[in-house]
Amino acid sequence: MKTDAISIYDTTLRDGTQGEGVSFTVSAKLRVAEKLDQFGIDYIEGGWPGSNPRDMSFFEEAKKLKLKHAKLAAFGSTRRAKVAAAEDPQLQLLLQAETPVVTIFGKTWLLHVTEILRTTPEENLAMIEDSVRYLVDAGRQVIYDAEHFF
Repeated sequence: MKTDAISIYDTTLRDGTQGEGVSFTVSAKLRVAEKLDQFGIDYIEGGWPGSNPRDMSFFEEAKKLKLKHAKLAAFGSTRRAKVAAAEDPQLQLLLQAETPVVTIFGKTWLLHVTEILRTTPEENLAMIEDSVRYLVDAGRQVIYDAEHFF
C-alpha cells in the first residue's frame, strides 16, 4: 500500500530574513538550522549563495553540521538567457554551496518573462529545463519554485 507523505520546506533562513529589522548572524543561522533539524523539518533553505558574504559564510560553516533529518538547500535562480547552464555564475555558486538540494526559481508570469527577463516564453522554458538538468546531472536534488505561479 502506498503511503502519501508531505515534506516540510522551511524558508526562515532566507525569506524570513527579509522582514524589517531581521538579521541573523552566521552562528545564529547555524543554530536555527540545528533546531529546525531537531523539529523534524525535511528541507531547510539556507540562503542565496553569492547574494551576500553572510550567506557564503553560512554555507561554508554548514558543511560541518551533523543534521540528522533535514536536507540543506541553497536557493537561486535559473540560468540567464543566452548563457549555457555550465557557464552561468549563479548556478556555479549554487553548486559551490555543496548542499544536497538546490531550489531554483523561474519566471512563470509571461509579463515578467517578456518585460523583466526580456526574453521569449520558449527561451524561458529552455532556461528552466537547462538549469534543472544541469543541477541534477551534478548530483543535486532540485526543487523548482514557479515564481508568481498563483
